[in-house]
Amino acid sequence: MKILLTGHDGFIGSHLKRRLNEDYTLVLVERDSDRDWVESAVTDCDIIVHQGAISDTMNYDVTDMMTQNFEFSKFLFDRACDKKVIYASSAACYGPKSIYAWSKYCAEQYGMSRVKNFIALRYFNVYGPGEEHKGLMASVALQAMNNKSMELFPKFPKRDFVFIGDIVGANIHALNNNIESGVYDVGTSRSRSFESVCDILNIPYTYKDESSIPEHYQYITRADPNKWLPDWKPEYQIEDGLKLYEDYFHEWVL
Repeated sequence: MKILLTGHDGFIGSHLKRRLNEDYTLVLVERDSDRDWVESAVTDCDIIVHQGAISDTMNYDVTDMMTQNFEFSKFLFDRACDKKVIYASSAACYGPKSIYAWSKYCAEQYGMSRVKNFIALRYFNVYGPGEEHKGLMASVALQAMNNKSMELFPKFPKRDFVFIGDIVGANIHALNNNIESGVYDVGTSRSRSFESVCDILNIPYTYKDESSIPEHYQYITRADPNKWLPDWKPEYQIEDGLKLYEDYFHEWVL
């Protein structure tokens, strides 16, 4: 089986590339790849795993965000025909209020309307090895380990922190099973505070002024287990994932 994979050099895509290389032939596509070549690659593949996107939620350039996150996705979906498409969506699509969220929501909904066999995986707050290049977009876990302390927003916001291993597992599950087209949550279904992450890592924290909280800030995210992929469930709660991440971080730093 031949799989077309986008975003293979990103955080999640690089993990998927390593895992998929074990069992499949991969065709690696970039957003700036020649469109004629991409069209030929889509025709020649069996399944499309579309991970590539701008993940910077602070990017306010509408043209850039929609070109990269929507137009390229639309190009792929228009040519997918009856092929299975697994699309990396985002929990930000629940009540989208940022440009990033709208770009992902538009692509997700277009894929649902255009592709017969379309599986959108709404990732929640992903953390784990391989996100070192993401800077301010990296998880609070990496920022805490890097900085040795954290300055948190007040009011105890919570997130559904999902380990990278579960993201890969959900994609493999969607790939290997006959899943009905639809939108699925990929998260633990538990919301944990940023304070709890720091506590588990033994990282001290203080608080920012309340005026620093951005407009439209989400105070809680949580996956709905009723929206998980059929017969899939996460393997890692945050204590498990952070232990693995901390071990990796110490080896990486040394």
